[in-house]
Amino acid sequence: MDAYTERLSIPMAGNHDRRTTIRFPMREEVRYRLLNTKAPGTSGSGRTLNIASGGILFTTEGQLPMGRSVEISVNWPARLDGTCPLKFVATGRVVRSEADRAAVRIERYEFRTRGAIGAAAGA
Repeated sequence: MDAYTERLSIPMAGNHDRRTTIRFPMREEVRYRLLNTKAPGTSGSGRTLNIASGGILFTTEGQLPMGRSVEISVNWPARLDGTCPLKFVATGRVVRSEADRAAVRIERYEFRTRGAIGAAAGA
């Protein structure tokens, strides 16, 4: 296995690693927001730690509530046709949570194009 396909084990306190999918190390900016709530502190940003076909582990600004639906947006490192920046947008449920990180089981995802950096408004 190479560095991109090695199985990563980043345990959270008291949890045994039972994952059967390969985790890919990824350090990209992530924005998240809890769905179906208007309470303060329900959105924030962090960094991805790893990602797999069924889930994502990322740092958080505070502890996310277990079982809650969350939307995650990650600036994707690959570009469409080598030029157009992409964003990975997923919704899922918080399945593990600590004060500074959370794991989300991905239920639905899509890739979107990101606006060009420095593009004029309305162009």
